[in-house]
Amino acid sequence: MRCLKSQAIPDVPPEMVRVVRAVFPKGNLYICLRDNLGAIYQDEFFEDLYPDHGQPAYAPWRLAVVTVVQFMENLTDRQAADAVRSRLDWKDALGLELLDPGFDHTVVSEFRTRLVALTAEERFLEAVIDGCKQRGWFKVRGHQRTDSTHVLAKVRAMNRTECVVETLRHALNVVAVVAPDWLRGQVQPEWLARSGARASDDRFPSGAEKRQQFEHQVGQDGWGLLAAIKADPQNQWMLSIPALDTLQRIWKQD
Repeated sequence: MRCLKSQAIPDVPPEMVRVVRAVFPKGNLYICLRDNLGAIYQDEFFEDLYPDHGQPAYAPWRLAVVTVVQFMENLTDRQAADAVRSRLDWKDALGLELLDPGFDHTVVSEFRTRLVALTAEERFLEAVIDGCKQRGWFKVRGHQRTDSTHVLAKVRAMNRTECVVETLRHALNVVAVVAPDWLRGQVQPEWLARSGARASDDRFPSGAEKRQQFEHQVGQDGWGLLAAIKADPQNQWMLSIPALDTLQRIWKQD
C-alpha cells in the first residue's frame, strides 16, 4: 500500500459548516484561511516526502496548515493536536468532521522531519505564509522573520521548552510519591509555579528573550533539584529512578 494516497482536498462537511457559521456568524481568522487558501495544495505536491510502501500517511496538506497556525498561536505540537480535536475553527480550516478525533501530536513532528530531510520546507510553506502576510494575518513587528525556516525553528523551540518543563514536572511528581517529606523540605514555591501544571495546559512566553529566560529558570530549578539529591547521601538512590535519570540526561544535553 502506498504510504501517501493522493486524494482531492475535500469540501468542509455540511454539518461543520452549519455549526461553525452559527458559532462564528462573522467568521474568524481560520475560517477565512480555509475560504481564501483552502485549495492551495494537492496531495501530489507531497508525494516525494513519503515512501512507496508503509502505514498510510495523515493528509500532509492538513499538517502544513497546522504547522503555520501553531506558529501563529505560539503552540507546541501537543497543544496544536489538542486544538485540532477541540476547536471548531481549526476543524473548519482543515475540512474535518465535527467528531473527528484528530491525530497524535507526534505526527506533526514527523512531518517537519520529512520537510527538513528533503529541504522541502520552502516549497509549500512559503505559499501559505505569503498568503497570510498579504492578508495581514501575520502581525510582523520590526524585523521579525516569517519565512518558512523561521516558522519551523520557532515551532521546534516551543517543543523544546515543553520537553524541558515536562521532564522536570514528571521528576517532581515522582519524588513527591517516593520521598514526600524530603521534597517538602527542598521544593521552592517558584518550582510549582513554573512546573506544577502540565505544560500543555498553558502557553509559554511568546518572545524569544522571555522564552529563553523562562527556559533558563526552569533549567536552574532542575539543577537545584539534582544538586539537593546529590548533596544528601541518604537520598542519592533517587538518582536511579527513571524519571530522575531522564532529568539528568535532558539537563546534560541542554
